[in-house]
Amino acid sequence: MFLGAMLDIGLDETSLRAQLECIPVDGYQLRVARGTRSSVEGVKFDVLLENASSVPMNRGRHTHEHHDHTHEHHDHTHEHHDHTHVDGHARTFTAIRELIESTTLSEWVKRRSISVFHRIADAEGKIHGVAPEKVHFHEVGAVDSIVDILGACLALEMMGKPRVLASPVVEGSGSVHCAHGTFPVPTMATLSILGSAGIELTQCDIPHELVTPTGAALLAEFVESFGPMRALVADKVGYGLGGRDIPGRPNVLRAILGEMKKADDVMDWETDSIVVLETNIDDCRPEILGHFVDLALESGALDVFHIPIYMKKNRPGVLLSLLCRAEDADRFRVMILSETSAFGVRSISMDRHKLQRSSSLVQTPYGPVEAKFGSLNGRVLHRTPEFESCKKVAQSAGVSVKVVYQAVDRIFEEDFPAARKT
Repeated sequence: MFLGAMLDIGLDETSLRAQLECIPVDGYQLRVARGTRSSVEGVKFDVLLENASSVPMNRGRHTHEHHDHTHEHHDHTHEHHDHTHVDGHARTFTAIRELIESTTLSEWVKRRSISVFHRIADAEGKIHGVAPEKVHFHEVGAVDSIVDILGACLALEMMGKPRVLASPVVEGSGSVHCAHGTFPVPTMATLSILGSAGIELTQCDIPHELVTPTGAALLAEFVESFGPMRALVADKVGYGLGGRDIPGRPNVLRAILGEMKKADDVMDWETDSIVVLETNIDDCRPEILGHFVDLALESGALDVFHIPIYMKKNRPGVLLSLLCRAEDADRFRVMILSETSAFGVRSISMDRHKLQRSSSLVQTPYGPVEAKFGSLNGRVLHRTPEFESCKKVAQSAGVSVKVVYQAVDRIFEEDFPAARKT
């Protein structure tokens, strides 16, 4: 439904198909057609799987629009049991991640699609008691999900990576059927994904599943904020059609492409979500804390620091803080508990807003120096020479690092007027 809506607001179908052909999976065909649901015209996007049922499966368990909740609810991401798949095996999350990384798609598409898959695998792993890396996507569902998730990321990239906003998340009621029995709506995976991302969920009395786990994962990955539209001028409106009619509710996904007209809402900063892990420690050797900081940074932590605090009975201690991506949180929780004397770890999810970053070589009299720039809405707010680059140039030219820094600052003022302080 998401891809149908994107196509309806102008996404080029030929370009999307060409990009999807870069993905090394087969056994499926795409069908795109205009149609209506509850008298609303839009685009129906189907993934037709070969060697499977003749009924179009647009969205598998985690991505298809459920045609009828009395049929078996396809279970594509639980731990592998004895099921028959298209090619006789299942793809683990690790295998899907390696498949995505092997493609020629952009690094942005690879990173975001892997993150979406990880959100689903993490939720399923918690449900079935297995590590996310070992969660199996049954072959039919794997192909379906790969096309849907990579297609969604490609669509956003091809649309220029717009800011993504959404209305509050509303889920239906009733139940769904899968190989393990009958479960209430919202499903456990949907609840886990939305809950981990701190997204509020409200149920309505419509007896159908309205939010699938893959839909929840896409919301968690891309949406900056949830709420009513504010100061939005709609340029294009499109509709992605679901697979069946829902009494009393058009089964369509509406997408609006527009501009935020208020100056304070129009920001081109980058955004993402991170997890902050914290613990209070008063009995850890300082050498061990120093080692932990180095180890965590080498292992991919976004930042690590500790500050002095006073604990119970006025004992001196430290507050250890570690910033990481959501998919790495459990790994760093284990590292904190294993490498320090901490008995527990607190965590909080946070949104980040970051300046647009770019880099350039600055030609100084002593040699070229790498520098990074931070911009917001086309205005350079920060410019900083890279220390290691300055150090290398200084050693080669036989001057102090301070002299190289001074040379870079002079060039900033002369050749980068947009970077001057105001």
